[in-house]
Amino acid sequence: MREDYPITPDGRYFVIRGRLWRMSNPALDIAVRDALVVRLMNARRSLRRDAPLEGRAAARAEVDAVKRQLGERGDVWWTDSAPDMNRRLVENTPYRAWFDELQTSNEIVATRRTVCLIAIPTRPFGKGNIMSQSGQQHPKADVGGQRADPKKSDNKKGATDSVRETIDSGKKAVAKSDAKK
Repeated sequence: MREDYPITPDGRYFVIRGRLWRMSNPALDIAVRDALVVRLMNARRSLRRDAPLEGRAAARAEVDAVKRQLGERGDVWWTDSAPDMNRRLVENTPYRAWFDELQTSNEIVATRRTVCLIAIPTRPFGKGNIMSQSGQQHPKADVGGQRADPKKSDNKKGATDSVRETIDSGKKAVAKSDAKK
């Protein structure tokens, strides 16, 4: 399992995008667990789009059976009669305080702060403007949030500058929120 997913203090769940997912039974023998994981991956490969339709129902049943043997589905593997919180949002479970503490201590990256930036280069061919497929400047090329004017050569702000400004403003906002804590 990837190590960047936080695991609850009792070792029962890991968290992905704010949702709890049950861990495999740690009491399983390593060789048994590895054999089950191989079976699970084979069954999942059978579910790919290029797999025959008639085999998919059997593959789904195999995935479910293996996950139950691993302890990820079905009856819980712990013995203290605690309820199963599998697939629930962390904020709606007793693990909420633990997860909030993780987020504030920056031990995990909060998904709410994740920003995706897509930069379109303004000089893809070493020339000064965005080009169309025909090799001419696109008439509605947007350079750095401003309309590019082919007659003016003072369009100095490019897309990469806008991306840098966006990243810098994001860093300042994160720094401010961290300073308040």
